[in-house]
Amino acid sequence: AAMAEDIKTKLERYKTAPFDSRFPNQNQTKNCWQNYLDFHRCEKAMAAKGADATPCQWYYRVYKSLCPTSWVS
Repeated sequence: AAMAEDIKTKLERYKTAPFDSRFPNQNQTKNCWQNYLDFHRCEKAMAAKGADATPCQWYYRVYKSLCPTSWVS
């Protein structure tokens, strides 16, 4: 159980982007791009429904943490 405990603690401390099984390798460019697209798709969908776009901020935070700074500034 110590191992699972350890992983749980690590996950709780891990504030940057979560592991995405679609992008298992170290190159996060595709992951960055996917979250960027998801963010804008989400915002568009929410706007179309007249809904609050706050949930879309998740994608925004993820891509901001994954993408090279030069891309998102």
